[in-house]
Amino acid sequence: MLLLLGALSHSGAEQWLGQWPQWSTQLTQALFVLGIFLYYRYQPPPLEGQQFVKLLRRLLTGPGLLAVGCVGLHMLERVLKNDAGLSSNSLFFTTIYTLNLGLFVVFLARTNYAWRALVLFRSSSRLQKEWTLFEVLLGATLLLRLVGVDPPSYLGTPIVVLLGLYGIYLSGHQRWVAYLSQRDKWRVVLLQAGLLLCVLIFVQYFRVTQVDPQLIAPRPQYAFLLLTALFSAFYALMGLMVTFFNLPVSDIVEQRRNEILRLQRLTQIIQRGQTSGEVYRILLESAAQTVNADAAWLDLEPGHTSAEATQSTLCLNFSPEQASKLRSRLAAYDLPEGEFITNDLNRRAGFEGVAQQYRSLLQLPLHGLHYNYGMLYLLKEEPHTFHHEDFSILQTFTGQAVLSIENLELVQTSLANQRTQEELKIASQVQDSLIPKNLPTDNWFDISSHSLAAKEVGGDFYDFLHLPGRRLAVIIGDVSGKGVTAAFHMAQMKGIFHSLMQENPLAKNERDKFPVPSKFMAQANTALIHCLEKSSFITSSLYIIDYEQGGFVFARAGHCHTLYYHAMREEVFYFESQGLGLGIIRNDSYEKHIKNQFYDYSPGDVMVIYTDGIVEARGGDGTDEYGEDRLKLRLEESYFQEADDIKSYILDDLNAFTSGHPIHDDQTLLVIKFKSAQPLP
Repeated sequence: MLLLLGALSHSGAEQWLGQWPQWSTQLTQALFVLGIFLYYRYQPPPLEGQQFVKLLRRLLTGPGLLAVGCVGLHMLERVLKNDAGLSSNSLFFTTIYTLNLGLFVVFLARTNYAWRALVLFRSSSRLQKEWTLFEVLLGATLLLRLVGVDPPSYLGTPIVVLLGLYGIYLSGHQRWVAYLSQRDKWRVVLLQAGLLLCVLIFVQYFRVTQVDPQLIAPRPQYAFLLLTALFSAFYALMGLMVTFFNLPVSDIVEQRRNEILRLQRLTQIIQRGQTSGEVYRILLESAAQTVNADAAWLDLEPGHTSAEATQSTLCLNFSPEQASKLRSRLAAYDLPEGEFITNDLNRRAGFEGVAQQYRSLLQLPLHGLHYNYGMLYLLKEEPHTFHHEDFSILQTFTGQAVLSIENLELVQTSLANQRTQEELKIASQVQDSLIPKNLPTDNWFDISSHSLAAKEVGGDFYDFLHLPGRRLAVIIGDVSGKGVTAAFHMAQMKGIFHSLMQENPLAKNERDKFPVPSKFMAQANTALIHCLEKSSFITSSLYIIDYEQGGFVFARAGHCHTLYYHAMREEVFYFESQGLGLGIIRNDSYEKHIKNQFYDYSPGDVMVIYTDGIVEARGGDGTDEYGEDRLKLRLEESYFQEADDIKSYILDDLNAFTSGHPIHDDQTLLVIKFKSAQPLP
C-alpha cells in the first residue's frame, strides 16, 4: 500500500496525498523488494522431493499470470497514450504500473528461489556456500546503491558483469534433469519455455519503462531487477537446453552409479554383521551417511533387544544426555498418524520459544515381522532438508537391517534344535559334494585350493571347466548371507556356470562357441533374477585361461580384486577392475556395468583368487582385519614356491593372525602358478 500511495503522490493524487519526497518513495520501493525476497528466502524450500514438474507449474500460476496480464494492460496504456493522447499520469495507469511492479517482484522472487532449489538439488556443501555468496553479493550491490554509494561506471559496470557471470556459472548446475522420466521431460520443456517467455517479457518491459520519466523507479532498483531477471532467464534457457538435449547425462550417470555402488557396499556390510550389536551400529552409521545427517541416535526396545547389543541407546555425533532431553520433549507431543518428518523443530508443538541447534528431524520406527525393535532418529542443522524420498530409502535399508536381526535370531533358535542340526549336516554334505576335489592338472600350470565354511553350510564356491583349444574356465563366487539359503544359491550358481559354458553350435568360429566372461555374467544375472531374493546378490569372477596362447581374459562382478605376481617385472599388484554384483541391477542394463580385462601372462606368474572371508578375517582385539596389504606382502615373500606351498604359506600366516578368534565369513583361496618350463608345441 505504501508503494502504491507513494507512486500516486507523483501521478495526480497530490491534492489528497500531498507530494511525497523522492527519497521516501525510493525507500518504500527498496524495502518492498527487500522484504519480498527475504520472505521467500526463509520460506520452506519449494521443491518437495523430486516433484520438479509441480514446482515449475506453480511458477506459471498466481503472480506470474497476473503480472503478465498487467504487462498487457500497461502496453495497452501506451497505445492509448500514443493514439488517443491520454496522459500516463492518470491514477488508473499509475495503479496498473505499481501493481505490475509488485507482482513482478513477487514472480521474480519465487522464480529465483525455485531456481535455488533446483541448483542445490543433491548439491555439495561447496555449491550451497557459493549460492549464499551470490545472494549476499547481489543484495549488497543493491543496498549500497540505495544508500547513495554509486561507484563510477568503470567500477559499477564490471561489478554487475561479474555478478551476472557468477549467476551464469551457478545456472550450469542441472543435476535434477537426469531424474526426469521421459513423460515428465516434455512437460518440463514446455513449462521452462513458458517461464523463459515470461521472464523475457518482463526484461523487455522494464527496459522500456526505464526511460519513462513518470513511472521510473530508482536506477539501483532497476539494475537489481534486471540483473536478477537476467539470471532467471539464463537459468530457464540452460534448463530448457539441458532438458531437451540431455547434456548432463554422463555426469549424473556417474553419480547414480556411485549411489548404486554405495548401496551395494552398505548391503555387504549388513550381510557381514555377526551380532545384533554390530548390525545396530552399522544401521545407525550407514543411515546417517545415506541422508547426510548431522547427528543421529537409535533407541532400542528393551524387550526385543538381543543380549549381544551392549546398550539400548546408540548415539552418533550426539551425546546420550542430548538424546534423553530431546526424547522427553518429543514424547510429550506425538507426531500425527503416519507422519515421521519434522522439517522445523522451532515450529513443532512443545519446542516454541527455544532456538534448536538441529532444525530437521526424521523418526523411523524399526518394525519387524512380529515386534517393534525401536526408533531411529536422524537430525540435520538446516530446516526443511528431509523429504519423503529419504524416508522411503531408509525404510528399505532399515528393513534389510531388521531382516538381518531376525535372521540372526532364527539361526540361533535353529541351532538349538536337533532336527535343524541334522538338516544342516545334510546340507553341508551336499554342498561339500559340489566343491571340486580333483583339481585340473597340466604341464602349463599348477593349481592349489582351500575352502572353509564359517558355519555348517556356506555361500562360497569355485569350479573349473576345460574348454576346447587348450583353455580353462575358472569361476569363484560369494553368495550374500549364510546358511542353507546361501548354500542353495551357491548350487544354483554352479548349475548356471555349467549350463552357460556349453558349446554354441551356431557359432562361426571356435573362439565364439563359448561366452566371454562379461557375456557370461550378463546371462547369469538374467538367470538369477528369477530365483534370487531381492535382498540377496552374488559376487563372482570368471577367468578363461588360454595357456597355449599365454594369456587370459576375466570379468569381475563385484568380487574381490585379483592378486597377481608378474615374473618379468618382479612386481606384485592387484587388478583394479570394475563390476557390479549379480542381482544388484535386475534389468538389461546390467551388461553395461561389466567389462572384460585381457592380460598376457609370463612363465612364473602367480594368480591368487580369494573371497572376502580371507582379507576380512579378524585378529588382534577382534576389530583388526587381515587386509589386502598383508595378503600382498605374503605373496611377495613366497611367489618363487610351488602353488601348494604358496597357499600353505598364506594360510599359516592367516591362522596366526586370527589365533583365538572364530572365523566370521566363509574362506576360499585359489593359487594358480604358470609354470616356468613350458612344453614344446
